[in-house]
Amino acid sequence: MARRGRMGRGVAPTEKAKDFKGTMKKLIRYMASFKIQIFFVAVFAICGTIFNIAGPKILGKATTEIFNGLVSKVSGGSGMDFGKIGTILATALSLYLISAACSLIQGFLMTGVSQKTTYKLRKEISQKINRMPMNYFDTKPVGEVLSRVTNDVDTLGQSLNQSATQLITSVTTIIGVLVMMLSISPLMTLVALLILPLSMLLLSFVMKHSQKYFVGQQEYLGNVNGQVEEIYSGHNIIKAFNKEEAVIREFNETNGKLYDSAWKSQFFSGMMMPVMQFIGNLGYVGVAVLGGFLTIKNVIEVGDIQSFIQYVRNFTQPIQQIAQVTNLLQSSAAASERVFEFLEEPEEELQPENPDSIEGLEGNVQFEHVKFGYEDSDKTIIHDFSAIAKPGQKVSIVGPTGAGKTTLTNLLLRFYDVKGGSIKINGIDIRELSYKDLRSLFSLVLQDTWLFEDTIEKNISYGKSDAQKYEVIEAAKSANVHHTIRTLSHGYDTIVNEEGTNVSQGEKQLLTIARAILKDPQVLILDEATSSVDTRLERRLQSAMDKVMKDRTSFVIAHRLSTIVNADKILVMEHGNIVEQGTHQELLELNGVYARLYNAQFLSKSSNM
Repeated sequence: MARRGRMGRGVAPTEKAKDFKGTMKKLIRYMASFKIQIFFVAVFAICGTIFNIAGPKILGKATTEIFNGLVSKVSGGSGMDFGKIGTILATALSLYLISAACSLIQGFLMTGVSQKTTYKLRKEISQKINRMPMNYFDTKPVGEVLSRVTNDVDTLGQSLNQSATQLITSVTTIIGVLVMMLSISPLMTLVALLILPLSMLLLSFVMKHSQKYFVGQQEYLGNVNGQVEEIYSGHNIIKAFNKEEAVIREFNETNGKLYDSAWKSQFFSGMMMPVMQFIGNLGYVGVAVLGGFLTIKNVIEVGDIQSFIQYVRNFTQPIQQIAQVTNLLQSSAAASERVFEFLEEPEEELQPENPDSIEGLEGNVQFEHVKFGYEDSDKTIIHDFSAIAKPGQKVSIVGPTGAGKTTLTNLLLRFYDVKGGSIKINGIDIRELSYKDLRSLFSLVLQDTWLFEDTIEKNISYGKSDAQKYEVIEAAKSANVHHTIRTLSHGYDTIVNEEGTNVSQGEKQLLTIARAILKDPQVLILDEATSSVDTRLERRLQSAMDKVMKDRTSFVIAHRLSTIVNADKILVMEHGNIVEQGTHQELLELNGVYARLYNAQFLSKSSNM
């Protein structure tokens, strides 16, 4: 795809949300449409956990039967009751099978919920992008927006899928295991619970010290990704200016910081498991010693010790899982917060309830005392602009950089709204038209071409998707690009590659002109359309533009004044005001700003010959 726009560094979400509680409430409300599925997820998760918890106690009965049978055999009794043992084992197996089935069902349901949520979010983000005002994209790096659409939504989907069921399962396991442990021996339960404060203390210590390194890891990861993106995109510039060593040095510095923070975060994170295992083993020792003592006193049976040890193991595991879920929830909240921030951004001005019809409108464009300045700047770009473009007229706008020329096109298309005055088409204020109707009146040809990763035919017909093949060909012929297309390997079915490098800059420009011709607009805007091509190609482009401008109102923003000498009206802008207007000859005779600009270019060309 042939892209344009500023490069931005991908920004990874921070580990903690600014408003965790508020964001989680928003997320819960957002997922309210899936409440039935979530209810059944909870039911199956609880059922699966309960059946799994019951298993060790039943297996303990089997252990007791085996022990009693062995003792009986040694003492000359009947020995083991294999029928009873088999029944116990079959019961345990059934419980584990039911538990596994419940877990599979809840996993299936939760995966559906998380994926539907991410699908819904991506859909709403996509729709939101098309409703956003242009100033949002002018003030936000590309990487920032892309990060919210991709990284944050992916993080949210993965976190939801893992954290929701894990939290339910862990809480149910802790409660269920505690009940089963108490039913076996309250005293042994007390001993087992003594390890909890120590576990919590160590967990909080590790999490507290690892948190800052995880934050640093995410930050430096975003910086590294951004640097790689810039290095790849601008590798030719880097080579041309011999900046390889500087780029490598900068990358190594950032990569070193990433390595340092990642190493420390992973080290602290990796400490958690062995520490918890050590503490758990201390608990097992205590339980085994006390259990043996209680068995000797005939307080509990041998199988109860085996069951209890399993429960102790099952008790510490969900605590670790809850700690992990906490991190996942933090990540979910941070990602959700960034996504919801985007979805709650102000949109374009509301359209009129009863917009005027564009039927029968011609290209009679009136600027009446237009005033404008960007919101993020106190500077007024256009102070008092008034002009009229009659149907079929070619109006050229010239002036030095920063005079406000391109801003006028943004105002015409309502990418921005005027701060004062009005813009009218056939006497109708453009604010009384719907965005769709208004923009259907215009075609835009920019200096920076934009071609999509699609066939040449699809790129030409982008403004008229129902166009027939012969219409596309006629438009290409009018744009002087038909012959070039035929020489390509697949003609009109040639795919413009991701970077747009399989067609030249001039060919791209001709294709955008063909796109404008095919749309057949009432008003055409040409913004520096020939400034990036050589003189030979300029003539070819000019010929194509003359065809598309014929019999329709045209606004031509030009840097090369030689291309506008035949304009019906030339508006000369300076500091946001029209300082001169007239035909080429009239402005030369006036010997003012335009004459100085024209003569400067003419003399520059003469000196270079």
